Amino acid sequence: MLNKKEQRRKAYDARNAQANKDDVSQIICDKFIAQAAYQQAETIMWYLHCRSEVRTLSAVESELEKTKKIVIPYCTKDHQGQNKLGLWWLQDLSELTAGTWGILEPPVDRWEEQGKEVSATELDLIMVPGVAFDQGGGRLGNGAGYYDRLLQQVRAKTSLIGVCYQSQLCEKVVMEKHDVYMHAVLTETGVIS
Repeated sequence: MLNKKEQRRKAYDARNAQANKDDVSQIICDKFIAQAAYQQAETIMWYLHCRSEVRTLSAVESELEKTKKIVIPYCTKDHQGQNKLGLWWLQDLSELTAGTWGILEPPVDRWEEQGKEVSATELDLIMVPGVAFDQGGGRLGNGAGYYDRLLQQVRAKTSLIGVCYQSQLCEKVVMEKHDVYMHAVLTETGVIS
């Protein structure tokens, strides 16, 4: 079995090679919105893609016009200097600026702004990006620990749905004791519960 570094390299290559990323991403985002967990949720965290990830921006833009409370993450540090995701209640894309790795995020001077900052315990559903996933809901991230820390803070009933291209699924992701399993994984070809 491949180690984490080898799994990551193989999955990055598959993701980079994915054809028709816009079309395939739209299929995945549509499936995410169609999930019962999405329909029942009030506060939903989407991620805004970077590099070759499943593209989410156009779906987020159209969801902003609906009644759900849309939250997006941004990369910051906690009081101990550890990587952490800040959570921003997004009401309009014009609130965002290109930040770390070119990912859209709120401007630094507005981080932790009262009324815009959301607690992890408020999230009903999280769209979780990953480098690779497996059939059992195992997830391999980029290795910086941002999502690992966030997922340990959410309520037990918060739904965690990983999204990736079918080409990013692997037989078995190397999981460590602090890693969190997904409740479902969505690809363009189906839903793995």
